[in-house]
Amino acid sequence: MSVTTVPTTPGRPGASPAAGAAPTPPRGPVLRRRVSPLRVLLAVLLILGFALAGAVVADRIDTRLPVLATARAINAGQVIAEADLVVVRVAADSAVATVPETDRGAVVGRTAAVPLVAGALLSPAQLGAAAWPPAGQSLVAVGVKPGRLPSGVTAGSHVLVLIVPTSVNAGTGSMPQVVQAEATVWSLEEAKDQSGDMAVSLLIAEVDGRRLASVVGDVTLVQLGVGR
Repeated sequence: MSVTTVPTTPGRPGASPAAGAAPTPPRGPVLRRRVSPLRVLLAVLLILGFALAGAVVADRIDTRLPVLATARAINAGQVIAEADLVVVRVAADSAVATVPETDRGAVVGRTAAVPLVAGALLSPAQLGAAAWPPAGQSLVAVGVKPGRLPSGVTAGSHVLVLIVPTSVNAGTGSMPQVVQAEATVWSLEEAKDQSGDMAVSLLIAEVDGRRLASVVGDVTLVQLGVGR
């Protein structure tokens, strides 16, 4: 008497595998690797150590020097205070005159020789007795009514100043001629009398400044093209 043995698939007694199919291996227990907190801590410390080492190396090879700059605008003749200065690091050429951070104590209390804008590097030539306006130039303040100042005029604009006199010549009874001169706008701000007028400071040739200051009339500013 012969006995036929039928192979069975593991997990399913009596089931025959499909023809040509590989037998399914028995499932074993799943192994999960535990992460060691100590290893994680060591990895974090290594990353921080490399970052700190990189920062130290970068700082040592930094060729920039700490120098003084202006923290805000300073007028010519104004005494420089501690709050007017800020330290910046620059890689300036040797031909560029700067004031090192170590001279901060010597700078505080001195006067600015010329107007300084905020963020400008400080140089020794900018300190001392006021040397502004330059020789042969003068600063003249004029009041400009609304509608007589182009909207594009800002500090640094090159303008033609026109003054139409409002007084009549006592001898002839005729209106005097319009006074005009070219100038550079130094600053402009709204007048504090709530009139809507603009108070404009003009850097102008000294002789023209005298002429403008001696005339009473309505002022008009004409913005001139760049390069004139």
